[in-house]
Amino acid sequence: MRLTGAQAVIKALEIEGVEYIFGYPGAAICPFYDALLDSGIKHILTRNEQGAVHAASGYARVTGKVGVCVATSGPGATNLITGIATAYMDSIPVVAITGQVSSELIGKDVFQEADITGATAPFCKNNYLVKKVQNLPRIMKEAFHIAGTGRPGPVLIDIPVDVQMKDFNFEYPETVDIRGYKPTYKGHALQIRKIAEAIGKAKAPVICAGGGIINANASGELVELAERCRIPVATTFMGIGSMPSRHELNLGMLGSHGVYPANYAVHNADLVIILGARVGDRAMGTARKIAEKAKIVHIDIDPAEIGKNIEATIPVVGDVRLILKDLLDIVAKGNVDKWNEAIQKIKREHPLKSGQESGQNWVKPQYLLTLLSEMTAEDDIITTEVGQNQIWAANYYNVRKPRTFISSGGMGTMGYGLPSSVGAKIGSQGQRVITVGGDGSFQMSMQELGTIKQYKLGIKMIIFNNSRLGMVRELQKKQYRGRYSQVFLDENPDFVKLVQAYGFKGERITVNSEVRGALERMLADDTPYLLECMVDPEEPTL
Repeated sequence: MRLTGAQAVIKALEIEGVEYIFGYPGAAICPFYDALLDSGIKHILTRNEQGAVHAASGYARVTGKVGVCVATSGPGATNLITGIATAYMDSIPVVAITGQVSSELIGKDVFQEADITGATAPFCKNNYLVKKVQNLPRIMKEAFHIAGTGRPGPVLIDIPVDVQMKDFNFEYPETVDIRGYKPTYKGHALQIRKIAEAIGKAKAPVICAGGGIINANASGELVELAERCRIPVATTFMGIGSMPSRHELNLGMLGSHGVYPANYAVHNADLVIILGARVGDRAMGTARKIAEKAKIVHIDIDPAEIGKNIEATIPVVGDVRLILKDLLDIVAKGNVDKWNEAIQKIKREHPLKSGQESGQNWVKPQYLLTLLSEMTAEDDIITTEVGQNQIWAANYYNVRKPRTFISSGGMGTMGYGLPSSVGAKIGSQGQRVITVGGDGSFQMSMQELGTIKQYKLGIKMIIFNNSRLGMVRELQKKQYRGRYSQVFLDENPDFVKLVQAYGFKGERITVNSEVRGALERMLADDTPYLLECMVDPEEPTL
């Protein structure tokens, strides 16, 4: 069939099964938006391009599908950069489509021109500047294949406006063959046997579960391995949800902002089994010391991650779900009873603070999140901003299923929570979505309240308001002798009145005794609601 370049992009999206896209129009992407009017694909108009890519990210993480965002050239495209980098660090499959100035004007610094392929090259799995309209079907097919296979990640397609308007004979390829891109899925049988032998001999094993478990839909295999072999599990931040938070073998999040039992286990194990994690500095800051004391098994679909931050005794490249399936066929429990007794003792001796002690004029985030866990269902989705709110949520909210805890890990992107909740709500098809933020991070993307209003999304918003950039203030207190610099937000807006301007309900609470009633009112229906919680500026995460 004969189509324009813009129509070809829309047709390719339809063939790839795309139902929703998130974007913001502009001159250089107008042919695409004109063609979109003749499609059944639903478009969500965010209030900023960064909101669009974060929403696509939230959609991808909830559904497991490739998220799609669209922007125009120049500032529209550059506004995607932070979200693309966020998706890259956290292995989120996103295809970003940008308009570009006309082909003959590229490189001449014309109105709204920016080299977006050059700018995003360091943190894309791949990107394309489309020079010939005939290449569009192949490029679209490749982009979705690359974004969603192997280690997932973002791919950008930059399309000059003249290419969008040219017509050609459209034929979509059925297969993809990309030289140099052949992800390994099946694990090496001999290496898997070595893992089974190591588990059988270990007296103090621990599993470190990362976000790769969730991406590979391997939570069932992880739980089966842990239960059968009685191996305790520590999760990375991105691994939260890979195993129910309250499972007896789940030690919680490890790392600099994790909990004592998880860190104790990893630092005292004789066998550390790393599953789908990149061993980032916030998770294993002393990776070398851990490797000196323990055998390291590292399973990851990205060979570049194995050996990068920690030396692996038994490395295995492949899909963690397939590898665990093969391992479960041959593995047996080792002599780990004493280790488990010691770990359970550590858990009893180092419980998380309940936060039930009520301050004179403050809400305890720990108490609220624990109570929220009791009042929500296992399918309810939590998104968070970045900062103290994020750490409190990671450690205190009871996550029961994978793909229900959505937050920015590797990049630590403030302003992620609210727009990602937009994508999560749309992708979840009816599940309740609650976004947890701080007063600082909420103000980085609060314009997306307009998106929530326009599309009638019943998102629940919790703001922990301490009138501070809390995480930075905490850092300055501990490492800079309390010399506070530019962390005060004492002139915050009235957040309740702000959401009321959008027609939403909201309230402010100041003490623990108000928490239960406020949560009941917030969760009573499926309309937007903001709960502002006044928190002690001195309340720590560490």
